[in-house]
Amino acid sequence: MSHAGAIQGSSVRILIYLLFAIQLISMGAMEMSGPFWPVHLRGLTSSESLFSFASIAVYVGPMLGIILTSAFWGRIGDRYGHKLMMIRALAGLSLTQLGLALFSDIWVILLLRFLQGAFAGYIAPAQAYGVSIEAPSRRARLFAILQISTNVGSLLGAVVGGLILDHATFFWINLIAAALCAVCTVVAAVTLPNVAPVKKPAAPQSTTPNQRAPGLWQGTPLLSLLGVMGILLLARMLPQTSFSLYVSSVFEVSNSVVGLCYGLLALGFILSATRWSRYFEHRTQQDTLQRITFVVIGCIGLTAVAGLTRNPVVFVVAYFIWGVLLGATTPVLMALVSKTADSSRQGHVLGIAQSTAQFASIAGISAGGLLSQVYGLQYTYLFVCLAYGVALVPIVALRYRALVMPPSQPSHGD
Repeated sequence: MSHAGAIQGSSVRILIYLLFAIQLISMGAMEMSGPFWPVHLRGLTSSESLFSFASIAVYVGPMLGIILTSAFWGRIGDRYGHKLMMIRALAGLSLTQLGLALFSDIWVILLLRFLQGAFAGYIAPAQAYGVSIEAPSRRARLFAILQISTNVGSLLGAVVGGLILDHATFFWINLIAAALCAVCTVVAAVTLPNVAPVKKPAAPQSTTPNQRAPGLWQGTPLLSLLGVMGILLLARMLPQTSFSLYVSSVFEVSNSVVGLCYGLLALGFILSATRWSRYFEHRTQQDTLQRITFVVIGCIGLTAVAGLTRNPVVFVVAYFIWGVLLGATTPVLMALVSKTADSSRQGHVLGIAQSTAQFASIAGISAGGLLSQVYGLQYTYLFVCLAYGVALVPIVALRYRALVMPPSQPSHGD
């Protein structure tokens, strides 16, 4: 059972807005340095091989740290409370950003970036805390709101970081980010109410010592849902490394237009995610998957248009609509993933989902870069279409499973 009933509806709304603000500021603080790490690292070494390695590792390191530790921190949160894990994550962000401001050795920077992912990892505990106070029927909207806060924070953070770098040094970007995360830590500790961890339901009396209670994976669609979400994220990240080169070479446009195209994808997501979540809010798993099938088919069509057109206006419009459709993917799937586990396992299952998302992002970025080098930029969006086509297979399989599942089977939702 969700704790939302213990907190009045108006209070829940205030807490969700507070979570939105904390995540926006903390993720924005992290993204202030995001686009400018290669510029900073370039000034720290004259070795081309070390620079090439470091410019990749500085982004992959935090993702790898999250992959290795997110499920572990989720289990700790399930046992001791997700607010504590949020405070731990925000404090970790603040301390590692302070370290990044103080140290200029490349290897120390790479270690700190890895530790940032391993010991910070804020998004999963924030989601688990939100699930503990929000009604189960509104989870898709919750995940949409939190993901919007991350996207808005990323956009604003990059702009603010550029403004700081125009007038000061990279040291001040990291120092200001550390201060912002420290403020978020204090705000979370003081203002968010403690929500007692949900105890695991007692095993049935008939259970013998040789029988185990159903595991997290047994009899649930969790693995298939994670597979769908991972493939969709991989498809989204395939053009990441070659995007600016593709747009500038194919359309011969200015860097401002390249930035506009990139930003419109995020803008489409921001504008549509909560509307999509309301649309899917009270639908069954089978009904949701059926409609997501049409969304994925739409993504195939739009990325095909993006890859075939030589008109920059058509490309820009296709990218914006693609962003709108993306608002119906990850938040909705995260809500389905959350509903596969009871309240006592939300931190664990959302930690696994976060690790899956990070792994899929790394795989998409790496595969996209490799494919563009081997086959050329002109086939970038063909591979995106193919990846979306692959995603249809587990979606159809899940729909079939939901169709044939006996109606008497118990639900894993709260």
